Amino acid sequence: MMALRELSSLEKSLGLKKPNKYSTQGDKKVPVLHSNNGPALVGLVTIATHLVQEAKRPELLGGSAEHKAVVQQWLEYRLTKVDGCHKDNIKTILKDLNSYLEDKVYLAGNEFTLADTLMYYGIHHIIVDLAIQEKEKHMNVTRWFDHVQHHTGVRHHLPPVLVLRNRVYTSGHH
Repeated sequence: MMALRELSSLEKSLGLKKPNKYSTQGDKKVPVLHSNNGPALVGLVTIATHLVQEAKRPELLGGSAEHKAVVQQWLEYRLTKVDGCHKDNIKTILKDLNSYLEDKVYLAGNEFTLADTLMYYGIHHIIVDLAIQEKEKHMNVTRWFDHVQHHTGVRHHLPPVLVLRNRVYTSGHH
C-alpha cells in the first residue's frame, strides 16, 4: 500500500488533476497503473517516470544523459537496496548515502529530481526511528532529508521529521 500512497502524493506534487486508477499485484504489492488508452504499467519507478512525463516535467528525470543515468541509478538503488531492506542493512544504506551526499545538495547533484522524492519516501520510516546520535552521525543524510521534506509538495502523506538544527548555538539562543 505504501507505493500507492507514494504515487498519489507524487501525482499531487506534480499538479496532475485527474487521479489515476491503481491496483497492486503479487506478494510484494507491486503497483499497477491502469490506463484507458494503453497497456497497464507495472512497478513504482516505471509509473513514477510516466507520471513525471505526463506532467511535462522532464527536468525531474535529469537534464543531460549523465544526469539522467544518475537519476535512474538512484531509482534502482531505492528498489534494490532500500525497499524491504533487512534491519542489518540500514546502517550500510545510511553510511553509503551519507558519504555520497557529502558534497551534493541532491542525489543527482544540485538539481532536485524524482530520485530525491522516491528516496525520501523510501527512507522516511528509517529516519523517523533514528536516535539523535544517529542523525548526527549521518549529518549529510539528515541535511538532505530535511531539505527534501521541505521541498514544495513532497511530504503529502508523511509526517514531518524533526531533524537537528545548527548546533553552533545553545538552545537558549534560537
